[in-house]
Amino acid sequence: MRLICSRWCAVGKWGAWCLVLAACAAAATRPRYGGTLRVELREAVQAPDPPQTGPGMADLFGSFAITRWEAGHRAVFAADESAAGGRPFLDTVEIEMARSAREQLADLNLGRADIVQVGLGEVPRLQGGRRVWSSVPVRLVALAFGARVEDARVREALALAIDRDAIHRVLLQRQGEISGALLPQWLSGYAFLFPSSADLNRARGLSGGVAAPARALSLAVEDPALRSIADRIVLNARDAGLTVSVVPPGNSADVRLLESRISSADPVRALAALAAAVGLPEPARSDTPEALYAAERALLEGFRVIPLFHLPDVYLVSPRVKGAPGITPLGEWRFETLWVEGGRP
Repeated sequence: MRLICSRWCAVGKWGAWCLVLAACAAAATRPRYGGTLRVELREAVQAPDPPQTGPGMADLFGSFAITRWEAGHRAVFAADESAAGGRPFLDTVEIEMARSAREQLADLNLGRADIVQVGLGEVPRLQGGRRVWSSVPVRLVALAFGARVEDARVREALALAIDRDAIHRVLLQRQGEISGALLPQWLSGYAFLFPSSADLNRARGLSGGVAAPARALSLAVEDPALRSIADRIVLNARDAGLTVSVVPPGNSADVRLLESRISSADPVRALAALAAAVGLPEPARSDTPEALYAAERALLEGFRVIPLFHLPDVYLVSPRVKGAPGITPLGEWRFETLWVEGGRP
């Protein structure tokens, strides 16, 4: 196609140039059938069957059919010829799991991967002029206390000790948003009303009135990607007179550093789902924004859960991937409208 366009352009007049260039551009962007989209993810899904719910691989069902599943390692999807929305342009989607940042970047540079999942704070380091697909902030990072930590002063002291700004600036490289709310600003419109600033003097005052044994806390980190944040929380807590020790996940820890996903653009449903995920009671019924704010504020009173950040899903994309962004604002995969260079016309 490139040679044909050059030949016509060489003999064309000025008027023909415009038509030929437009035709060349159209040919270059026309959807093509065929080809394989190669995706690499950080996480490893260890279930015996591919996920059927949630964003990511589960979004492929309906347009693609699973043809190979190696739990924790690999998944292959083939185009569904009878898909309700029409056959996808792609023939197959191949997904490699448990890939490190170094492996992903090397594969992207060498053309062995088309879409790679970016970890916390890695966008500035890895982007390098590449295309980026990003959702809105849909992942809540928070601390959730267990029942053993009964003294609210300890919970509040830890909330006031955490320097979210430093973590956001250094560890997250300003990715996502600092927040003291369960719901992100884009969804509720009032997240800025929940305080998120550190107050070390007040934190020390609160912890100073608590007996030494109660100031010692164990912290479980459910996702290894959050370990750097946990380590910084340990240092912040020490400055406030608290002793926090990181323990492996699955232990009966005093507090957990966890991530929970916002699965609905309806703020009422999203709040109910987040509350259930972090161990809070069902929020009060909310028919107005004011009622929703009051319900969320009631959930956070007592500092049983300390929201920290809202983070987006981020992917780096190869130039050979064409079509609209392959993720929705909520981070759902929409690969059925994508095609790759080298497919059938």
